[in-house]
Amino acid sequence: MLAQAEAAFGQMNVSRETLDKLIRYAELLEKWNPAINLVSKSTLSTLWSRHMLDSAQVFALLPQGARHWADLGSGGGFPGLVIAILAAETAPNLQVTLVESDRRKATFLSTVLRETGVTARVLAERIEAVPPLAADVLSARALAALPQLLAFAEMHLAGTGIAVFPKGSAWKTELDEARKIWSFALEEQPSVTDPEAVILKIQGVSRV
Repeated sequence: MLAQAEAAFGQMNVSRETLDKLIRYAELLEKWNPAINLVSKSTLSTLWSRHMLDSAQVFALLPQGARHWADLGSGGGFPGLVIAILAAETAPNLQVTLVESDRRKATFLSTVLRETGVTARVLAERIEAVPPLAADVLSARALAALPQLLAFAEMHLAGTGIAVFPKGSAWKTELDEARKIWSFALEEQPSVTDPEAVILKIQGVSRV
C-alpha cells in the first residue's frame, strides 16, 4: 500500500509520517467497509486516486489564516478525514469538524482519528440540527446538489468564509439551478483526478 500512497501523493510533498497515517486510515476503511459501506466496493481498487488524492486537492485550497474547517456529511471521511490528517502536519492550528449523522460512520471516523493520533471533532448529528459552525472553510463531497449545499453554507459558513464543493460532470446543470435561488461569488478549480470534474470555490452566499 505504501507504493500506492507514494504514487498518489508524490507531487504533494507529504511526509512519511503523514503517509503512514493515510495508510492506516486506508487499512481501517478496507476493514470496516464490508459492514457499513463507507465507499462503493467497486472503487476500493482506486482508493488512492478516487478518494484520497481527490480529497487532498480540496485541502490544497485552504486559505491563509483559516482557523476552522467543517466537513458536512463526512461519511467514510472524504474529504474531512484526509483534511484532518494533512492539517495535523501542515496546519496544526486548524480546527477540523466532521459532521456525520450516521452513528456507525461517526464511530468509524472517531476510530481513525484515535488510531492515527489526529485531533478533530466528530458531530454525530444531522447537519440541520447542528448549531451554526461559523466555519472559515466548508466542504462536502457527494452529499447533495448545489442548491442544498448552499443552504447548508448559509447556515454554517462564516461571513468571510469559503465553501469548497467537489462536483462531477453535471456541475454546470447544478450551477444553473443554484443561481435561480442563490447569489454567490464563484471560482472554478479544475480537478486533478477527473477532467470532467471541478471544485467549486464559493463565497458570499445569500438568497436571491
